[in-house]
Amino acid sequence: MIQFKLEGEFIPLIQLLKATGLVGSGGDAQTVVEDGLVKTNGEVEFRKRYKVRVGDIITFGENKIEII
Repeated sequence: MIQFKLEGEFIPLIQLLKATGLVGSGGDAQTVVEDGLVKTNGEVEFRKRYKVRVGDIITFGENKIEII
């Protein structure tokens, strides 16, 4: 599991995927979200600009990101 320390109130989902290195670009991040490949707290998330906050668990493939 990747632990991501949030600096501020939230981070948009596509920026989080880029910041953790799970995708190569913002375009790649948008595509995986639109294709339903990303889950937020166990639910498929289609909103690219979803505001990820402390306590959220993001799942992409075999990768899990815990927001701390």
